Amino acid sequence: MLTKRIIPCLDIKDGRTVKGTNFVNLRDAGDPVALAAIYAEQGADELVFLDITATVDERKTLIDLVRNVAHTINIPFTVGGGISSVADVSALLNAGADKISINSSAVRNPGLINELALEFGSQCVVVAIDTRYVGEGLGAVGLGGIAEPQPYTPTPQAAQHIVHTHGGRRPTELRTIAWAKEVEERGAGEILLTSMDSDGTKAGFALELTAQISGAANIPVIASGGAGTMDHFVDVFTTGKADAGLAASIFHFKEIDIPELKGYLREKGIDMRI
Repeated sequence: MLTKRIIPCLDIKDGRTVKGTNFVNLRDAGDPVALAAIYAEQGADELVFLDITATVDERKTLIDLVRNVAHTINIPFTVGGGISSVADVSALLNAGADKISINSSAVRNPGLINELALEFGSQCVVVAIDTRYVGEGLGAVGLGGIAEPQPYTPTPQAAQHIVHTHGGRRPTELRTIAWAKEVEERGAGEILLTSMDSDGTKAGFALELTAQISGAANIPVIASGGAGTMDHFVDVFTTGKADAGLAASIFHFKEIDIPELKGYLREKGIDMRI
C-alpha cells in the first residue's frame, strides 16, 4: 500500500502567500519562501505553489520566486499558474520545480496535456481541476464581484459538478468526472481536485466527489478544499479514497501541526511517511 501524503499549498498573489474562502476574500498568510522552509522541516511530503492570478493577469509564473523556494526545500515541489507551453514548463523545471500543474490552459487546449506528458513524462504533469456544484436551473455563480464568469446556463440534467478556470472565475461546460477521466487518458500523472464549495470553509473535504474521482481514476488524486481538523484528513483518506490531502490556512496559521497530524493519522491506521 502506498503511503498517503500531506501537502501544504502556497497560493501566491503579488509575491505573497494568500488564503481566502471559496476562492475570494483573500488575506495575507506570509512569505512563501519562509513558509516553504518551515513545511519542509516539519516533514511535509510535498509542496504545491500556485500563482493564482497568473492566468487572469495574462502573465507567466513568478520564476524567481519559484527558484528561491526550490533552493530552500528538499521535498518534491509542484508549480502552477500561467503555464501554457513546453517552454513554460522547461523554464519552471530549470528553476527547480519537480512537477507542474495546469488547469485553464488544459481546458483551453486539451492536447497540451498529451504534449507535456510526451515531452516530460506523465510523472511531471498534474492537472488541477477546480470544481463547483451547479444545481438545476442555476446559471453561472458570481464570485463576490471579483470578475463575472462567462455565461453558462446548465440544462436540468446538468445539475452537477462543473469545471471552472481562471482561478475559479469562469465556469465551463465540462463535467468534472468526465474531465477527470479525459485528463488521465491524455497522460496526466496526477489530479489536483479542489472543491470550490469547500475551499477555506474548514468544514471538511468534498468526500463524495473525491471518492467518485478516485474510483474512476487510475492515477493519484490530491484532495483540496475544506480541511479544518485532523479527522477531516482521516475522512478524505478513507471515505474519499484520496492519495494525498492538500491544505493551506490550517498550516499557514498554525492551527494544525504537520508532525502531529501525521502521528494522528498513523494512530488511525493510515500509512504515513514520518
